[in-house]
Amino acid sequence: MTGPVDDYRVSNRIFFRLFQLGNTLQTRSASLLGVTAVQWAVLGALSAERSVSGIALGDLAEYLMVSRQNLDGVLKRLERDGYVERTVGATDRRARIVRITPKGRDFWDGLERRIGEFYRAATVGLGGEEKASLSRQLDRLQSNLKAMGGAEPQRDEPPAAD
Repeated sequence: MTGPVDDYRVSNRIFFRLFQLGNTLQTRSASLLGVTAVQWAVLGALSAERSVSGIALGDLAEYLMVSRQNLDGVLKRLERDGYVERTVGATDRRARIVRITPKGRDFWDGLERRIGEFYRAATVGLGGEEKASLSRQLDRLQSNLKAMGGAEPQRDEPPAAD
């Protein structure tokens, strides 16, 4: 039988592991793939079929669950490398639309194969049902954290441009 102290310790270990996992992902993705985890997420969102015409900057920040300020720094580096571009919205001139460039698409296409290898190495020893179960449990944690207040619920798919 477990008590409140044991439950606290297990929960603490879960969240500390998630913290460590995020840091490890950031370090490994940068060293093995040549992009940070956030750059990877941005390029992945922008390369999705429904994002061909781009994504409004605010919607992209919301989808990735990062601040616009942090996203701006990432986008500046990706723009410098020629992988993304920002344009003015067609219907709202104040809106900034972010889209992947042809160079960014080529880079992403080459990166996708390496990401698959990264996933295989990172999940070695986990079966399909274990991965599916872990994904469902992480979804539940994320949902619970959102329900605690603050930000609006996030989308599962990248939003389309305005």
